[in-house]
Amino acid sequence: MSEALDFLAALPGWAVYLLLGAGAAIENLDPPIPADTFVVVAGLLASRGVVEFWAAGLLTWTANVAGALIVYRMGDRYGRGFFEQGAGRWVLRPGQMRRIERFYARWGTLAIFFARFLPGLRAVVPAFAGISHHGFWRTAIPVSVASAIWYVGLLWVGVVAGRNLEAVEAWLSDTQRLLLAVTVVLVVAVGVWWWRTREGLEDGA
Repeated sequence: MSEALDFLAALPGWAVYLLLGAGAAIENLDPPIPADTFVVVAGLLASRGVVEFWAAGLLTWTANVAGALIVYRMGDRYGRGFFEQGAGRWVLRPGQMRRIERFYARWGTLAIFFARFLPGLRAVVPAFAGISHHGFWRTAIPVSVASAIWYVGLLWVGVVAGRNLEAVEAWLSDTQRLLLAVTVVLVVAVGVWWWRTREGLEDGA
């Protein structure tokens, strides 16, 4: 990480902000890329005076939320057709889709909020909110609030840790492992639900 910080610190200011914003946004389209790392790096750069704390925070937050809402809109516009007529019809049956819609109608806002803290699920949950035609503001508000809480915390970690890169790397690694474990448990639970509802499920269920 030290080499990456030195590389970014040598770039023009606009290029640094551009890379931080792109890193925060792209996670919504490519979940394996962790936006958390980019936000912590932004905090570290702020501690060195390379970027402004609030400017970096506002940029990464805006980029991440915008990316999530783009995914939501894509799901809202194209997702239903993919699962009804495209290859997705082999993944989810009509009855399963209706169950997902009922889940979002009842728990969608809370699910979206908590999913923003979990790697991988951050991109999937807004997408299915769109596919389920969950309301735009009922999606945008929890995405925005949860991302703001999480990103301010990550920026603060980067600033407080300052140049102690080993402490930052250790904390980030431990945190990501914990959140990944929670994500895996939830994914397994969803997989069990999918399997149990797959067979013998009437289309109208």
